[in-house]
Parts: sequence; C-alpha cells; structure tokens
Amino acid sequence: MGRGKIVIRRIDNTTSRQVTFSKRRNGLLKKAKELSVLCDAEVGLIIFSSTGRLYDYASSSMKSVIDRYKKLKEEHHQLLNPASEVKFWEREAASLRQQLQYLQECHRHLMGEELSGLSAKDLQNLESKLEMSLKGVRLKKDQILNGEIKDLSQKGNLIHQENIELYKKLDVIGKENVELQRKAYGARNVNEENKSSEPSFTITNGYHLHAPIHLQLSQPQNQTEPQPQNNVPANAIKLGVVP
Repeated sequence: MGRGKIVIRRIDNTTSRQVTFSKRRNGLLKKAKELSVLCDAEVGLIIFSSTGRLYDYASSSMKSVIDRYKKLKEEHHQLLNPASEVKFWEREAASLRQQLQYLQECHRHLMGEELSGLSAKDLQNLESKLEMSLKGVRLKKDQILNGEIKDLSQKGNLIHQENIELYKKLDVIGKENVELQRKAYGARNVNEENKSSEPSFTITNGYHLHAPIHLQLSQPQNQTEPQPQNNVPANAIKLGVVP
C-alpha cells in the first residue's frame, strides 16, 4: 500500500520535527551538490536550524557566491532606477580604466621596462612568467619547423621516385635505340654484300661503263674547215650540238 500524502505544516512534536529536519537537510544538501556537478551551476545553500545551528554548501566558495548575488541584485536594482544607471556605468568605466592600466603596466614589465619599483620576489615571478612564455614560443616554433621539415621530406621522396621512373624510361628508350641501330646496321651490311656479289658489265662498242663523260657546246662550222682536236680521253663519250 502506498504512502499517503503528507500535509505540509509545522510539526508540533519536537522529536519528530528534529528527525524530519535532519533527513530533509541531508537530502537538500545532496541535491544541491548534484545540481552543481550535473549542470555546471554555481550553487550556494545556507540553512539555519531552529536552534540556530548553521549548515551550508557552496560549489566554489560561499563568499564568491554571496558577492555575486549582491552584485547582480544591485545591478538589477540600478537598472530599474534611471538615475542610478548613470552611476553604474561610471563605475564600470572606472573599473575598465583600472584594468587597462594594470594590463599596460604588466606589458611594460614583460618588455623589461619600469622595473625599479619591483621587489626581488616580483622580479622572480616575472622571470618565471617569461621563462614559461619563452618555453611555449620555442615549443610552437619547433612544431612548425618539424612540420615544414616533414613536408619537405615528403616532397623530396616524391621527386626521388619521379627521378627513378624517368631513369627507367630513359633506360628503356636507350635499349630500343640500340636494337634499332643493330637492325639498321644489319640491313646495311646485307645490302653491301649483295652489291659486291653483282658482276660488272662493259659496253661492246669499246666504251667503258664508268668512263667519264665530258659535255661541250661547239659552234656550227663548215665541214671543210679543220676541226681542232681537244684533249679528250680516247675512251670518253663526246656530246655536242649537231649543226
């Protein structure tokens, strides 16, 4: 059988009231912790018992929760009042100026300027910050250089592979040229052997086949005039214009 509905009212019995307070207090603290963990919420819980005993829980710190609550409550109140809104923005501007001045001072210290007002401990802290910053810069630089070296190495390997392929192609072309030259010289030698085996023929009228031929143009002359004799070989063929 299910439990009946509990009437929400003050418990008159002191013992029962104390037991109920203890149980529900523990449950409320547990729920507050679960809410802060599951939902990433900033939770602050304050409980005072009827005897004046304090029970509290804060996800970060109770002081920060209370300060945040007061600030937001004050801002909300100021936004509702136009006169106080001006003062609010004036305070915000003054706070931003202070933050800017602090950042400028830190920047000058990091640049090695205006160090006269710093103590030995401050200088040591500044040195530690600079060493950490320098370490981070060097680490980032090494990462970039290693990446560039890796890319160059990959490009070099690709170029090397391309060179190997080109050398293989040149080797194949060279072998083909050698084979073509062998075939060409072999055909030439065969032709020369065929020419050497052919018999030589001579003309039966007394003229040699390979005798030199001299071409000469002569003027028309009378048959009665003696014709000059030229120094022409006896076995040469004389060509002329017949009158």
